[in-house]
Amino acid sequence: MTGYRSAAAASAAARRPAAASLQAELRIWWREIDRVLLCLVLLLMAIGTVAVAAASPASARRLSTAGTKLPELYFFWQHVVWQMLGMAVLLGVSTLPRVRARRAAVLLAGVMTFFLLLVPVIGVEVNGAHRWIDLGMRFQPSEFLKASFAVTLAWVLSWRARDPNLPVVSLAIGYTALVAALLMMQPDLGSAIVFSGVCLALLFMAGVSPARIGGVVAAGIGALVAAYFLYGNARGRIDSFLGGGTAFDQVDLAWRTLVAGGWTGSGFWLGSRKMSLPEAHTDYIFSVIGEEFGLLVCALVVLLYLAIVVRVLMRAFDAEDLFTLLATSGLGAVLGGQAFINILVNLRLFPSKGMTLPLVSYGGSSTIAICFTVGLLLSLSRRNPHLSRTTPGLARIFGLDAATPPPRRPVLERSVP
Repeated sequence: MTGYRSAAAASAAARRPAAASLQAELRIWWREIDRVLLCLVLLLMAIGTVAVAAASPASARRLSTAGTKLPELYFFWQHVVWQMLGMAVLLGVSTLPRVRARRAAVLLAGVMTFFLLLVPVIGVEVNGAHRWIDLGMRFQPSEFLKASFAVTLAWVLSWRARDPNLPVVSLAIGYTALVAALLMMQPDLGSAIVFSGVCLALLFMAGVSPARIGGVVAAGIGALVAAYFLYGNARGRIDSFLGGGTAFDQVDLAWRTLVAGGWTGSGFWLGSRKMSLPEAHTDYIFSVIGEEFGLLVCALVVLLYLAIVVRVLMRAFDAEDLFTLLATSGLGAVLGGQAFINILVNLRLFPSKGMTLPLVSYGGSSTIAICFTVGLLLSLSRRNPHLSRTTPGLARIFGLDAATPPPRRPVLERSVP
């Protein structure tokens, strides 16, 4: 009996240091993460939950068949499950140290680029496009590649701080061209534009010369013109947007749904135009928000996305090194770019792209991918509030001499509370 008590006491004593260490790490995590950004993200996810509940009856009725009738809240309950899984991913990734987060992102970029190469061979066709891989769970490699692509490009471009002679700009442009070409084979012009925009933003933030950036922009415009003439899908979407047609009819219907509720909306579950809206719970959920909750709530959603982008840039400009500056800026560009393309489509200012509204739209694997993006952003932007930092990349942007940074205040050692 005495031996049993001694073993139990030893086991309890061994568990106490582990629990204390975990609590200390969580306190450090809570002190270092950007809590303002986390609150903005959680607020958008809460709005998304209500919006999916509003859109679920329209999509459930539209996708029901004679043999299978979906419950009106089918997509809402599915969305809640995916959001819970997404929150677990978001919080788990946000606790990673910066080096591990970078390694995980670079590894994921390699895996998802490999899957992009496989999409034309084993991809699953959905709505006329081969964008999906089915490995028991169906997912789009491009969704998971967006965040890891931004971090990988930031890592490559940050090598300039160590050796300006490395051909990092050519590597970044070449990788972007490869990804864009693979996306156009699906075809997925919208995602190709997002990836190209992220690359352009990172080149600017890395201090690449305006002449070289201008050459990249010219090449991008040339590629877009070539896509118009070589890809029927791209030509059809652009022509339909400019001159009317099936795709434009969907965008027009979304716009009419958006403005039908006026400033204050028709009320929860009282909208009628949403019932004929295609993909009400995903691509056109912003229009459902406008009809049922009003244009004022739509303006609030836009302001939340703007606040996220501004907050990310504020945090990026206070980064301790060029990689963190570029990575956080690139991740902010991924979130902001996808959000504003979706909003512009619903406002009838951009051709239909089949792109969801991040953190708001219903999604399975796409919700996990977006939460992974936010988790990376929170992990890479973590910083000790007691440290003073300078950023060489930021000095180059504003024309300062990066070789003579401003003096540092005394650096305090990070202590575990």
